Amino acid sequence: MITYSTEKPVTAQQLSEVFERSSIKRPYTDLERLQKMIDHADLIVSAWDGERLVGIARALTDYSYCCYLSDLAVDLGYQKSGIGSVLVDHVKALIGEQCSLVLISAPGAVDYYPKLGFTLSDKAYLIPRSR
Repeated sequence: MITYSTEKPVTAQQLSEVFERSSIKRPYTDLERLQKMIDHADLIVSAWDGERLVGIARALTDYSYCCYLSDLAVDLGYQKSGIGSVLVDHVKALIGEQCSLVLISAPGAVDYYPKLGFTLSDKAYLIPRSR
């Protein structure tokens, strides 16, 4: 049985493991950087199978106008079971209807996000990180 939480602490090691097992492109070997990602997120919704972290949604938001969904990762062994959809639903409920939810999709996930209610925008711009 999968449980969801906004209160259960997530460690950098757990985040590293779910990033690695999900195949998301994140610096999963850099635990110091992952800890900063945890510490500075405004919103984290986690999915657990017992004590094992199997999914995470990490977001930056003002809770008023916009929310950037920085990470949506689900362990490959748990994908296609609705966990990603439930994580996004939790984020949407927490930010409220006045707040837009935006993300940058990985190339392999562009067909997934419309199934969750996202619409493609051709108006986004990006200054990529240097590392």
